[in-house]
Amino acid sequence: MTPIADRATIRLAWTRSILDDASLTLESASADASFRSYWRTRHAGQSWIVMDSPPAQEDPRPWLEIGARLSAAGLHVPQVRAHDLEQGLLLIEDLGSRLYLPALNEGTVDALYGDALEALLRMQREADTNGLPAYDHAFLQRELEIMPEWFLRRHLGCTPECEEWDVLESAFTVLLKSALEQPRCFVHRDYHSRNLLITAHDNPGIIDFQGALHGPITYDLASLLRDCYIVWDRARVEAWAEGHRLRLLGAGLIEPAVSRERFLRWFDLIGLQRHIKVLGIFCRLYYRDGKSGYLDDLPRVYDYVIEVAARYPELADFVAFLQRQVGTRDLRQAAAA
Repeated sequence: MTPIADRATIRLAWTRSILDDASLTLESASADASFRSYWRTRHAGQSWIVMDSPPAQEDPRPWLEIGARLSAAGLHVPQVRAHDLEQGLLLIEDLGSRLYLPALNEGTVDALYGDALEALLRMQREADTNGLPAYDHAFLQRELEIMPEWFLRRHLGCTPECEEWDVLESAFTVLLKSALEQPRCFVHRDYHSRNLLITAHDNPGIIDFQGALHGPITYDLASLLRDCYIVWDRARVEAWAEGHRLRLLGAGLIEPAVSRERFLRWFDLIGLQRHIKVLGIFCRLYYRDGKSGYLDDLPRVYDYVIEVAARYPELADFVAFLQRQVGTRDLRQAAAA
């Protein structure tokens, strides 16, 4: 693994060479949940972002390939000026730093989500899915299995007994069946307020799309409306979801037979699959990868899981099992090493 200091030297030298400017500097723009990092520089009055994807940890090729698909579909993604795939360095358009999350409030949410939902419809209607990996049973199952390992065992110190595994597997079967009966489309997989940027034109700017798959049509809708980082009133969320169902009907992406109730069940259960996965991922990011802060978001995600699962009688045993394991514990507190 390249030492951090050496990586910084390589990154700066490459950027200076590409822009032919020996005086420019780099400042941190952001980092994400992976090993990827972003650095901002200015040259000739224009701002640029250097995306650093250490090749041993983060292959930049999927980002380039998926970005090209989204750009071709008319979505606002960063354009690429230069790249060195061997070194894992890309010089890309700077879409700014105005993330959706801090800008969302009662006065702004309808307009901002309106733009995001229009962009989502375009992505679902226009983005090329040829050759995309399938978001299939095996992939969805692997994601669900992150939760028992990292949330139950590592964070809560719980090793399920045989009958408790039966409860988990029964719940997972319900979620998988619902996911697999949905129409398929392009799925961003992280379409939420930390990956959407407010831009002056063609709002929103869309980032962090490299994990895209061909999968369930309500997945990105649930990512946006049941965001792990912000919560909205249930009636409002369901109204937004219904509006999107009608847009999908108008676009011919779902059949007229897909009722409001059936679509809402799809939406609820794929969101539940996502949040169960995230319980495990946030713990893994903290314990394995040393990324601080993610435990602070666990209570919100756990509340989503309990609230949504409690609406479905077939998931009652799953809800009771989780509530027994969590009890009155503060989920933001790390487990002993």
